[in-house]
Amino acid sequence: MTSEQSIRRQIIRTAISMNTLGINRGTSGNVSARHDKGCLITPSGLSYETTDRKDIVYIDEEGTSYGECAPSSEWRFHYDIYQNRSDVNAIVHTHSSFATALSCLRIEVPAFHYMVAICGGDNIRCAPYATFGTQKLSDHTILALANRNTCLLANHGMICLGETLDKALSLAVEVEALCEQYWRALQIGKPKLLTKKEMQIVLKKFQTYGKAKKSNVSQ
Repeated sequence: MTSEQSIRRQIIRTAISMNTLGINRGTSGNVSARHDKGCLITPSGLSYETTDRKDIVYIDEEGTSYGECAPSSEWRFHYDIYQNRSDVNAIVHTHSSFATALSCLRIEVPAFHYMVAICGGDNIRCAPYATFGTQKLSDHTILALANRNTCLLANHGMICLGETLDKALSLAVEVEALCEQYWRALQIGKPKLLTKKEMQIVLKKFQTYGKAKKSNVSQ
């Protein structure tokens, strides 16, 4: 079992990596990981580079926070996601440029590329707008994430879920790349979308994506 201190370190490392990878800037965005019956989350408005393990905030199963700092203003949707999704152990929320640009248009990312399936379905939904940090935003988020591992938040950014922090961060990088590709395609014209039938085939193939044993991998 991973220790609480180790999780705190991983959260800080992940938050710093968001900025290093260019999918987030400054103190925007937030990161959390499931712990005990609640979760650990980045503090509000604190530079990730100067964040210490003691600054990471614990939120219990009742939604009560514990720590020297206030939790991220978006703690509600982190908390609600963990309460609703037993398969999720980590959450990365970023204000990446292309995902945010599309979210400001309030459009979903359709099946313009088969890699959209990595997010769990044949599209990346965009949750309706609500003021940041509110229960209404959290409610919209839960609906947009139904049977999905990611969604856009209107006029805001994106959320990615994962079994681990590394997987959630990796998915965020993939989603930003997809949003950039879709944005660029829109500059030329209307992309030709893959059919629902084809996406069902891809989704089935994705059930074993990245899980093949070394002996089964072609050289």
